[in-house]
Amino acid sequence: MDIDWGALGTVFVVALAAAVVLTVLFAYGIRGLSAGETAREQGGSGVAAFTGSIVCFAVCAAVVAYGIYLIAA
Repeated sequence: MDIDWGALGTVFVVALAAAVVLTVLFAYGIRGLSAGETAREQGGSGVAAFTGSIVCFAVCAAVVAYGIYLIAA
């Protein structure tokens, strides 16, 4: 039984990078929702923060959907 250490290392690095990127995007999405709510409480519109958070959540959903696609295919 041979282990392809190069492929295993590649999978590890890609999985680690995807986990970090997904976590950061989700955190920015939550922060954007909070900033939008704070702006609305202070009389502003908060549309830019809300739009940014929606984009972050959409990218998170796309990454998760792509991962599920890769597993199922």
